[in-house]
Amino acid sequence: MGVQITPSILNADFANLGAEVARISGADMVHVDVMDNHFVPNLTFGPTMVEALARSTDLPLDAHLMIADADRHAPTYVEAGCASVTFHVEAAAAPVRLAREIRAAGGRASMALKPATPIEPYADMLGELDMLLLMTVEPGFGGQKFLDLVLPKIRRTRALLDALGVETWLQVDGGVSLETIERCAEAGADVFVAGSAVYSADDPDAMVTALRDAAAAARPPTTPQHG
Repeated sequence: MGVQITPSILNADFANLGAEVARISGADMVHVDVMDNHFVPNLTFGPTMVEALARSTDLPLDAHLMIADADRHAPTYVEAGCASVTFHVEAAAAPVRLAREIRAAGGRASMALKPATPIEPYADMLGELDMLLLMTVEPGFGGQKFLDLVLPKIRRTRALLDALGVETWLQVDGGVSLETIERCAEAGADVFVAGSAVYSADDPDAMVTALRDAAAAARPPTTPQHG
């Protein structure tokens, strides 16, 4: 799979979201950070706003649910028009069942892990997921500094995915910029969320292209499979 850039609109102008999304027409998906002021100390979008945003763009929406009681609320975001819905494993009582419910509703199922949450306990369920998100900052606020300590976990996760032979995408989110994206790509990530780096640029769409090119150049060569 090629590199995908999914800009976060957390750093966009909330009063003009349709116009802000139009500024990133070259993106692969639009990353929508949903926060409930319970799981994280911040409050952003709900399903009604996501539904309105889905009507205003042809780009797929990638919802990142930083909310409590994910089991109850996550499928609602597929119904609201999201192509991909990410729940936090720390907020899910039954992650396998929830992933299957998201898929049954027609969405891509994704699971997120905070920086200190290890991947190894969830190795057996990676095949249930379309994407795995490893947070490279503590969730809840945009503009944070990238945590290099997550890089070994990205490498371990890539090794697990490769060993299983699954098509699960590996996404990173937090402090991703031209200064950090190469390290993430080299470690094995292939989907990148960038908020501040994109929306603080003079030309957000040009930054999307620059990030994609930088990540593609840093990706390790794939090892040919021999029968």
